[in-house]
Amino acid sequence: MPIVTLTTDWVQDDYYTGALKGKLISACPSLTIVDITHNIPAFNSARAAFVLKNSFFHFPEGSIHLICVNSEPSGEESLLAVSYKNHFFIGNDNGVFGLIFREDPLAIVELKSPAIPGSFSALEIFVNAVSRLANREDISGLGKVRESLYKSIPRRATIEKDVINGSVIYIDSYQNAITNITREIYERIGKGRKFEIALQSNHYKLNRINNSYSETSAGELLVLFNYLDLLEVAINKGNAAELLALNTNSVIRIRFFDK
Repeated sequence: MPIVTLTTDWVQDDYYTGALKGKLISACPSLTIVDITHNIPAFNSARAAFVLKNSFFHFPEGSIHLICVNSEPSGEESLLAVSYKNHFFIGNDNGVFGLIFREDPLAIVELKSPAIPGSFSALEIFVNAVSRLANREDISGLGKVRESLYKSIPRRATIEKDVINGSVIYIDSYQNAITNITREIYERIGKGRKFEIALQSNHYKLNRINNSYSETSAGELLVLFNYLDLLEVAINKGNAAELLALNTNSVIRIRFFDK
């Protein structure tokens, strides 16, 4: 049986988590359930997408990923099962899928809504979809096949003349601030030139990018490209986001100089 991962905004000890796990094991006793995180801030689909986008591909192909963040459908939203890169994703069509996927998915299926909606209407629908996928049923048999899904537009770094304007998109558990400035855009625009990185409206400035945290003394501010190839602001053995008052709306600018 495949692996089922859980990404939720319920917190670990909420009864929602126990109820879903109990239902899944009752339906498919041989399932392996893996908690990716239950610490997503309530309704924060963008944060859920960042976590899942950068972790799902480390799981075996055929894994089923449940996205239980803002998962109660409303209005034009529907619960979907999606096939992407030999993985399955189940969640609410609220824009989260578009933030996870880099290319169009292989298949999109709209799952049948409950006859009587409730505050936990996703429970039966998710478990039914997981059970059928775990038993190797084709995804197209789970509901109505769709051609497209709702796409949120991810925040991307923008380019002016000799300037990259980026922003913090994620604060990790060490209070490192991860930005949307990629190594590729830095190298393409910078072309090896000298530069200055400005944080918090020029209050903090840096002109060096580390290869590791330890290149800078403990307690000192630094930037580096992390394993995701995204520019990260950190303090060696410190809490950068907290101490510098950085959040997911903070602006980061890199200005390049010809001389």
